[in-house]
Amino acid sequence: MIWLSENIEFPPYEFTTEDGIIALGGDLSENRLIFAYKNGIFPWFSEGEPIVWYCPFERMVLFPDEIRVSKSMRKIINKNQFTITENKAFKEVIYNCKNIDRSDGLGTWITNDMEQAYINLHNLGVAKSIEVWSGNELVGGLYGLEINNIFCGESMFSKISNASKLAFIHLAKNKKYKLIDCQIYNEHLASLGAREIKREYFLDILKT
Repeated sequence: MIWLSENIEFPPYEFTTEDGIIALGGDLSENRLIFAYKNGIFPWFSEGEPIVWYCPFERMVLFPDEIRVSKSMRKIINKNQFTITENKAFKEVIYNCKNIDRSDGLGTWITNDMEQAYINLHNLGVAKSIEVWSGNELVGGLYGLEINNIFCGESMFSKISNASKLAFIHLAKNKKYKLIDCQIYNEHLASLGAREIKREYFLDILKT
């Protein structure tokens, strides 16, 4: 396992473990994070652990034209009960992604340092958010990084049923991105049309 130094370079992809880990350590500086995402690498670790950097062999992605919207979701969208905004409440979105109760426990990986790191990236115009509102209440949303014309999704949350789906569908339908990176397999996103592709194919798209 390779530990990173102050240099932001990562080891060659051939060093990736079977679990998709390419390196440990380093920091969450803006330059390192942007460099990592531009090369298909993302951090994923828990509080108190060293930073773990991943570049899995299979990449979960959504090609926007392949988004699947169920009849029930179409009815919800057509009712216009919710307002969807972009980049209006980034701090609130990442806070909710970090702290909302989840049956799968997947909210706990957003550490305090990671929360601040992505807020810093948002201040630079790199990290983006989608918000779903019911009246004046934030009920769902997602955030991630914009790398060229790819959206690298990080996390989403819902306070009410289907709110995160609305954010994800909005992201796919706005025609701004040619690909949405969902990182690793997720059954919820698979139901919306996301699928796994080979790392090499993903990297080709990322670097085009």
